[in-house]
Amino acid sequence: MKLIKALLVVSCVLVAGAFLLPSAAADEYNKSTTVTFSAPVEVPGVGVHLLPAGTYLFKLMDSPSDRNIVQIFSQDGMHVYTTILAIPNYRLRATDKTVMTFRERAEGQPEVLRAWFYPGANWGQEFVYHKSRAIELAKITQAPVLATPDDLSDAPVEALKTAPVEAVAPTGETVELAKVVEPPPAAIESLPATAGWLPTLGLAGLVSLGAGFVFLMFFRKDSYQPALASSRAR
Repeated sequence: MKLIKALLVVSCVLVAGAFLLPSAAADEYNKSTTVTFSAPVEVPGVGVHLLPAGTYLFKLMDSPSDRNIVQIFSQDGMHVYTTILAIPNYRLRATDKTVMTFRERAEGQPEVLRAWFYPGANWGQEFVYHKSRAIELAKITQAPVLATPDDLSDAPVEALKTAPVEAVAPTGETVELAKVVEPPPAAIESLPATAGWLPTLGLAGLVSLGAGFVFLMFFRKDSYQPALASSRAR
């Protein structure tokens, strides 16, 4: 009977680990973030380019080595408004809150979304606009803007993964990407891509060890009881 109880305890521990660990890892991987805008916001990408004031869900859809693809959903996550091409932008100091940055805008025009930083992360997503719009924004801000010459407004989402990205100056000339996005320090750039999963793997290992220890203790206790009972009977 006690062996059965031990097995039940171990099963509960393993089931809890199976449910909790993937959930936490998924949130960290796709950077799921709820954001509320108090006014209309302009965004690039495939789909809607002007988000009305309201609450939205931001997620990473894909994370290749040199860029990210961001999807903006309705608050309940059931409807995709737009899918945006972005490339990583580095900041020296992470914050414990979501940070959205905007570009300067023409008078009377909606806010223009520039980048999104997840809480606690040094990496953010710098959004890429169509080249014609990027040049307009560069003239307004007098600063280079990330651009793609491809028209992605109605393109399939897969096209974002291979779309060329450049930076354009107010004059329309192409400049280095480093003038828009901050490259990472050399020490951080050399870290393996799997480093972010190490805490999750470590926690999974601890759960497994703990479950094994509980099982061993119950099993040993149960195996000694017949011998003790026999000695008392004598």
